[in-house]
Amino acid sequence: MLEISPQKVVHVIFQAREGRGAVAELRAFIEGLNDDEQAHLVALAWVGRGAYDAEDYAEAVDTAFAEKTTPTADYLMGMPHLAENLEAGLDAMGVDVTDAEEDFL
Repeated sequence: MLEISPQKVVHVIFQAREGRGAVAELRAFIEGLNDDEQAHLVALAWVGRGAYDAEDYAEAVDTAFAEKTTPTADYLMGMPHLAENLEAGLDAMGVDVTDAEEDFL
């Protein structure tokens, strides 16, 4: 199951939407996550963009660990539509982020 809090994922989503103004903050936040959280963040983005189905989430996490060749922050920040992919991934996984989103509004 998900080994990153929905609040942390929402934090990344909001910072990714901020664009240029939040690049350094977003990079620092992602780099501050532990290895498990980083792998789960990547897996969520993959589920959200359709590379994996929600049922294959564990496989996506395993792949994120096995195929990591660049820093996670570089990889994710270079991903087009990061915020949308993460939102779609959370939705596909059935994670309700209503409370987490209210913290950012």
